[in-house]
Amino acid sequence: MEPRHPHDLIPAPARVEGPWRCGFLLDRKTVLDAAPGTESTARWLRAALGPAFGLPLRDARAATSGNVVRLRLDAALAPEAYRLHVLVDQSVEITGGGPAGVFWGAQTLRQLLGPDAFGTAPEAGRKPPAALLTQAVEDAPRFGWRGLLLDVARHFLPKDDVLRYVDLLAAHKLNVLHLHLTDDQGWRVEIKRHPRLTEVGAWRARTKRGHRASPLWTETPHGGFYTHDDIREIVAHAAERHVTVVPEIDLPGHAQAAIAAYPELGNTDVVDTASLTVWDTWGVNPNVLAPTEAVLRFYEDVFEEVLDLFPSPFVHVGGDECPKDQWKASPTAQARVRELGVGDEDGLQSWFIRHFDRWLAARGRRLIGWDEILEGGLAEGAAVSSWRGYAGGIAAAEAGHDVVMCPEQHVYLDHRQAPGEDEPVPIGYVRTLEDVYRFEPVPPGLTPGAAAHILGTQANIWTEVTESRSRVDYQVFPRLAAFAEVAWSALPAPGARDYPDFERRMDTHYRRLDALGVDYRPPTGPRPSQRRPGVTGRPLEGPPPNV
Repeated sequence: MEPRHPHDLIPAPARVEGPWRCGFLLDRKTVLDAAPGTESTARWLRAALGPAFGLPLRDARAATSGNVVRLRLDAALAPEAYRLHVLVDQSVEITGGGPAGVFWGAQTLRQLLGPDAFGTAPEAGRKPPAALLTQAVEDAPRFGWRGLLLDVARHFLPKDDVLRYVDLLAAHKLNVLHLHLTDDQGWRVEIKRHPRLTEVGAWRARTKRGHRASPLWTETPHGGFYTHDDIREIVAHAAERHVTVVPEIDLPGHAQAAIAAYPELGNTDVVDTASLTVWDTWGVNPNVLAPTEAVLRFYEDVFEEVLDLFPSPFVHVGGDECPKDQWKASPTAQARVRELGVGDEDGLQSWFIRHFDRWLAARGRRLIGWDEILEGGLAEGAAVSSWRGYAGGIAAAEAGHDVVMCPEQHVYLDHRQAPGEDEPVPIGYVRTLEDVYRFEPVPPGLTPGAAAHILGTQANIWTEVTESRSRVDYQVFPRLAAFAEVAWSALPAPGARDYPDFERRMDTHYRRLDALGVDYRPPTGPRPSQRRPGVTGRPLEGPPPNV
């Protein structure tokens, strides 16, 4: 049966029946009845809805009221699937195939309770109890990997901002936070065996303001890093919300911050690596790691600590944008090519990746890297983040490798959201809210066997020109809401998607984002405080290539 009134849920659930008549009133009598295995969702409901409505949401064992939210498990459902029923007996029942399914059902409940449920404190005398009509929601995600990459290397985000982004991902039923922790411009995770990585590598003297062609600089030193305790807190916070934090330690390129800290990591026979500092501008950097056993041992030390901090089954090793000029000029690198029998410099890059693929596999983890790891031969067992387009992902999937689709032409959220001079520091192609809504992660023409290797999809926010939390918010939202629906919901083909209905549902979702304090781009364009007049970007005109 179709609902009488269209819902405003984002992402859209698989099935909604009703609403029909009043069945549940959230008030001070409401209690939580959490079955074993659902305790983390009960904690989250109290932490989220309690402050929003000023309610205690007591445990059912401590109260006699029949006004109850029941949390249950049913192994007949898929682990992330759920059913939500608002019943005439003044109760809500959320049943998940696993703890994650229960949690996603609780996120749907929060949306059903209205935008006020996303606030942090009740408005005195003005916020009525939240009432729900009887209805039923059945839902399950399309993809198992529904991610956002957050680049904290180019511009550092403090721990509390990362925790906030975990909450924002969870509110959109996204379940992977890919943390880009190291790059030429900064090293952001404490490594106790190699302390100069953060003593030196986490700080740069100044920063290019805008695109690398800009004449502007911010002369204030920039930096920061996460301690082991910070990372453990982020990972634990995410785990409570069924979000996996995937760390990225970039190699063998994007390594100048590491080389600035430990010059012996670089190609010392062709570059004065002792003179290098943490890079203060943007682009592809020529300073890459030396292909030596000593460098392998150093990064094994790094990964030993990373594995201890991050339980993620996947560890990202970058592998992208590694210029080979220094290796071509280096007698040490050329001797290494001959010694290893890898043929050329592409073979050296493949040797790096294959080494850490085996090293991680021996410790029960899986390597994932950007699609450049296809160059020189893809490491057996490695997974691919397909960023340069669909082609790398198609090649990897057809070869039997798992793939996360994140093509820059479609889901790089640092790209501008509209044409015109008002967009702050415009980068890349125009990718509107509708463009993101019509993104399809599985390209047509893939064989069924290859399509089964598409683990899911991910949006990426690179932070060269997003220097603050509010700038990140502006680039990410509202487009992340459209992306979340692409990643979660079983949508029709891109041209057949009902974008006007999504826009209608966004009217309510903007109020949710307001309550969460998200500095999103308004549909009418940037607010005055969101503009960056005079700061050079690099807009690309026309539609992006479909590659």
